[in-house]
Amino acid sequence: MTDSLPSVSDLLATAVESLGGSERTGQLAMAEAVGNALATGEHLAVQAGTGTGKSLAYLVPSLRHAVATGGTVVVSTATIALQNQLVDRDLPRLAAALRPELGVSPPHAILKGRGNYLCLHRVSTGPVDEADPEEIETEELFDLPLGGESTAARTPRQASTRDTGPSSWLGREIARLHDWAQETDTGDRDDLPRGVSDAAWRQVSVTSRECLGQVCPEFTECFAELARQKAGQADVVVTNHALLAIDAMTDVSVLPEHDAVVIDEAHELSDRVTGVTTAELTGTAVIQAARRAAKLVDQQTADRMVAAGEGLATLLEICPEGRWDLLPEGADLALAAVRHTAENCRSAVPGPKPGEVANDPQGASDRQKTLAALDEIADAADRMLSSYEKPVTERVEIVWMSVEDRRGRILRVAPLSVAGLLRARLFAESTVILTSATLTTGGRFDGLAATWGLPPASSARPDTASAVALEPPSDDDASSLRWTGLDAGSPFDYRRNGILYVAAHLPAPGRDGTSPAAEDELVDLITAAGGRTLGLFSSMRAAKAAAELLRERLDTPVLCQGEDSTANLVAQFADDEETTLVGTLSLWQGVDVPGRTLSLVVIDRIPFPRPDDPLLSARQRAVGARGGNGFLAVAGNHAALLLAQGVGRLLRRTEDRGVVAVLDSRLVTARYGGYLRASLPPFWQTTDRDVVIGALERLRNA
Repeated sequence: MTDSLPSVSDLLATAVESLGGSERTGQLAMAEAVGNALATGEHLAVQAGTGTGKSLAYLVPSLRHAVATGGTVVVSTATIALQNQLVDRDLPRLAAALRPELGVSPPHAILKGRGNYLCLHRVSTGPVDEADPEEIETEELFDLPLGGESTAARTPRQASTRDTGPSSWLGREIARLHDWAQETDTGDRDDLPRGVSDAAWRQVSVTSRECLGQVCPEFTECFAELARQKAGQADVVVTNHALLAIDAMTDVSVLPEHDAVVIDEAHELSDRVTGVTTAELTGTAVIQAARRAAKLVDQQTADRMVAAGEGLATLLEICPEGRWDLLPEGADLALAAVRHTAENCRSAVPGPKPGEVANDPQGASDRQKTLAALDEIADAADRMLSSYEKPVTERVEIVWMSVEDRRGRILRVAPLSVAGLLRARLFAESTVILTSATLTTGGRFDGLAATWGLPPASSARPDTASAVALEPPSDDDASSLRWTGLDAGSPFDYRRNGILYVAAHLPAPGRDGTSPAAEDELVDLITAAGGRTLGLFSSMRAAKAAAELLRERLDTPVLCQGEDSTANLVAQFADDEETTLVGTLSLWQGVDVPGRTLSLVVIDRIPFPRPDDPLLSARQRAVGARGGNGFLAVAGNHAALLLAQGVGRLLRRTEDRGVVAVLDSRLVTARYGGYLRASLPPFWQTTDRDVVIGALERLRNA
């Protein structure tokens, strides 16, 4: 059927005309490259700058491929905002526009993790006005949403067992969820008017391990299963990186059969997969699981696990924070006790009685939840102990301890690298298209390709003319994988519209905070711009200090991340040209404010990861042990990608003008400075302060 369908370029032209857009050279090059990859099975990495129209460039060939082959294309994103844009706007409009050409209106669907859907079984068997006190942690509860992104601003609360009655805030939220269950068609948490806390949502949802599966009396009406069925009939299924990782990295099949995957925001793929494959242990979690198990096993077995949890908690109190290259004294015994007692509890849990699900649905649900908790604890302890069976230089997993304000001491284990997992479980199974506005570091794709498990291809330099297949080295583990690198360019005239200013006269940033000279520079730049500034800082402490300084020395408004929800702060910033907004990580990647409101982006320092970051420092050491430049391969690539994301906040439309000012002289004085600058858009570059001050004043008065 492929030959009877219009070409990708013809379909793109139809879509652009129908949707009221204009032809873009980079968009056409990307669309044709995606179409070629889908046809040949060759993987593709595409860097497509802001304004290229990359969503349309991969959706058009994806729909054509699905119609031609009868297969399904999975589109994975890192953020809820992009998922919603694709499902609510882009795909419906595109399907309607292409129906005359394709002969059908290709169906699409969105699929999320099971925990994002309301569980009818829990609703029907759980209390309407109270929660199980064992599930309510006694520290502050912040609504950190599933998938890492909030859909509503929610207030932190101090939870206790007194807060679970019908008149409590938690009880009221649970009651509202029960009412909503009677009227929702999707059960999707993101469709719930006014958000609820995670504590409340946990009372009406289950994880995949806790789910009763086909024996559940509500299985035929299950919202998660209905979403999966809809996805199974779709030509394009939109999901997130976490669910894609679960589907690829585990034996649990959560996505429908598919032969192609498009990964948007692909610069975040490795970090999201690492997050999914990271396990953790706390003494509290072990004790809570044991107490839950005590309802199903003999008291002595449960008490032993409680004792193991208490032992772990005591040990963590005296152990060092950070990476554990060697097991602290007593840690091996504590972890072995946790593993052993969790496995014993797991074995002691009796199997379900005939008809139990129908006669005692709450009991069946409690059993499944208990088994899930015991499995997770035993697996985490086993991974931690197993990681020490090899010498430091040969380990594939890293163990470290973090100390968090809300949760205390947490022991974690994560893969040193997810490249092998991605290579074996993703790239070997499907044709993969990876795209983002920032995929190259130092002007090459090699940095991210290594984290994805693709073979090095140093000849894959950005090429706006074509996407040529690259021959990987035959001695690489991934030598059977073929991939193509393409830089689709950008419609922006960077050299004409933007200036990259590096304050080379300033001292290099130190650990003691911003220098007085850098403070003066910051004030002078914002004054020249008349506000209209986005300040991107390497830490929240630095952002708050800058906000305090600016409020003392400027007459224009200053907003600081954390004082309101990010969405509200960005809206206030966009509404007032004289406002300055300062913040940290989420602003580096999440702000889209076109026009005169944003004329100056200030970056306080090169965003290198912390030297004591347990996982990144271990990865850096591993590269060095193999004879590579660990600093550049890990810390340098991390900084280059984040720096490119931050710089990308400036120009959002072709008519935008402005300055990116970096107050870190190392960007031009250090040996790695050229590598980092090669990762940025080709702005006109200068170190002349007077030139920049004059340019900002002219922009302000234009």
